Amino acid sequence: MSSRSSLVKSADAMSVHETESGYVSGSSSDSTLPEIYFTKPHLAFLNRQLQFLEPQDILRWCITSLPGLFQTTAFGLTGLVTLDMLSKMKIPRPQLVDLIFLDTLHHFPETLALVDRIRSRYPLVNIHIYKPEGVETSDEFVRKHGERLWEANDELYDWVAKVEPAQRAYRELQVAAVLTGRRRSQGGKRGDLDVIEVDESGMIKVNPLANWSFQQVQDYVKLNDVPYNELLDRGYKSVGDWHSTQPIKAGEDERAGRWKGQQKTECGIHNPKSKYAQYLREQERKKQEEALHKALDSLEVSG
Repeated sequence: MSSRSSLVKSADAMSVHETESGYVSGSSSDSTLPEIYFTKPHLAFLNRQLQFLEPQDILRWCITSLPGLFQTTAFGLTGLVTLDMLSKMKIPRPQLVDLIFLDTLHHFPETLALVDRIRSRYPLVNIHIYKPEGVETSDEFVRKHGERLWEANDELYDWVAKVEPAQRAYRELQVAAVLTGRRRSQGGKRGDLDVIEVDESGMIKVNPLANWSFQQVQDYVKLNDVPYNELLDRGYKSVGDWHSTQPIKAGEDERAGRWKGQQKTECGIHNPKSKYAQYLREQERKKQEEALHKALDSLEVSG
């Protein structure tokens, strides 16, 4: 089954005026423009090509090829490198890549302080902050969901604090593709990461620094004086929520300090086996079926 992106799906109906030439164009109405897809062979081809490019070249390709492009970030080192690279590309405003930051209400104070420093360093970049639905503070979160939800039900916590806010952001901002900070060298399930992926909902996820090591990322940050989280100077390498992040020891994987002592290595955003992710996939399947029925109805009417 094909997924969203840059190969035009020809099954959609065209208007009477457009059938005279047999083509649709960028000036066509939304109702007559087909959706955009990646087929599996096209996705495999793109990954074979993109894996040999430098991150800056991958980012240029994204900007020119992917509409609705945003960067999702918790302001880890890789995301900061991506942000800095984008800031130096002299991109015209309509193509600037906005940031999406999921404020779980459980970030370290150092992470939140970094957000302010990023705003100051990169004033042209818009940062869209999304919090768990219906709450603004950690105290409100506790009143709504109970104490230490991450211990009582970690999948529900991931859904409430991360997955649902991310889905709301994608819906409200009309996100079609996201830049992530994931890299193969981070280990775990990320070891065989492709540069470009399409998840179960059809969201395009691009990992522009997939090939870089932690040392390469760190060297770039130092060379370009990129603002970074002060916790990285205290033994942390990957920083998430305060309750699930610890410093790591020499020789440990970069993300060894995340969910230490648990089998878990990813939150619900990147974990398709989560029961909440499965629920999400079912909802997306129903939405796609409805869209297909509407397209078929449109074909019958125009025929």
